[in-house]
Amino acid sequence: MKRTLILLPLIAAGVFGINGCSTVQYGDATAVETVNTDFGSTDLQMIAEKMTDDLLASPAMAEIAPNGKRPILFVDTIKNKTLEHIDTESITDTISTKMLNSGRFRFVDMTRVDAVAKQLDYQKNSGMVDERKSVQMGRQLGAQFMLYGNFSSIEKTAGSTKDVYYKFTMKLTNIESGLVEFQSEKEIRKTKKKSMFGT
Repeated sequence: MKRTLILLPLIAAGVFGINGCSTVQYGDATAVETVNTDFGSTDLQMIAEKMTDDLLASPAMAEIAPNGKRPILFVDTIKNKTLEHIDTESITDTISTKMLNSGRFRFVDMTRVDAVAKQLDYQKNSGMVDERKSVQMGRQLGAQFMLYGNFSSIEKTAGSTKDVYYKFTMKLTNIESGLVEFQSEKEIRKTKKKSMFGT
């Protein structure tokens, strides 16, 4: 009996030790991710690549960036119309990064307007900054185009099969004229069939 009582904690410790051990490995961030039908990293990368490639190859580039000029854009929100909680800012960050790296566009960051205004006020009114070296007010460049879009999905389930259809739409609007100069879509379909064991 005593031997059993001594062995039980050792067995339990061994079991928990085996189950509690885990390893973390780095993987390829661009590898196809197919864990489930939820929106994932591969979907984000495909959307960003498609939107950027379509815009750069579009005939609209002649109007948007005549004579090799770099138009100034700002990114508005992407409306998430899916049933999932999706960080749409991450999508637009990836798209705008690719566009900036193409060397064809410039961006103003509207999410930091308040922070910039505070810094300008500090430089002008705090008395702590040499006026000759402070940033001059009223010299910021205004955006010429607005980048925005919608993200929607349709989900259907039949028996052991789940089908999810995603559609991402991006538009580029001329702020002065109000004209939509460019629009593109990316569609993604993901299907999952449950096994007989329910996984």
